[in-house]
Amino acid sequence: MGDYLGFIEGILVRLAGPMSFRFLMQPLMAIFFAIRDGRKDAQEGRSPYFWALFSEPENRREMLKSGWKSLSKVFILAIILDIVFQFIVFHGFRPGAGLIAGVILAVIPYLLIRGPVNRVIQFTRKGKGIHEKQDQ
Repeated sequence: MGDYLGFIEGILVRLAGPMSFRFLMQPLMAIFFAIRDGRKDAQEGRSPYFWALFSEPENRREMLKSGWKSLSKVFILAIILDIVFQFIVFHGFRPGAGLIAGVILAVIPYLLIRGPVNRVIQFTRKGKGIHEKQDQ
């Protein structure tokens, strides 16, 4: 239980402590790449990203490469900034916390946004196609 409380305390210190700007900037960067990739997925007629990772095993490797190509810089930056933060605040290094920060600040926003962007764009295109046929 003590480790759990220490983890929560560490998160709270990160939110209010030095370098807290990254809690805004890194998810925004991940969201930017997710929107870009979701638009590309829609243009190419692909299934929504996160769903397709599970439902299309034949394409999984290609999709993971695509996601990692976009996300790797943001993920690595999140880890590096958390390591710098740890040395400033805790005067030490906790590798697990850096990985968790990378997942929370980069991977989760990317996964939550890429697929819905694809769906919205595909839905709006289908709707435009219906209206165009009715106008003719």
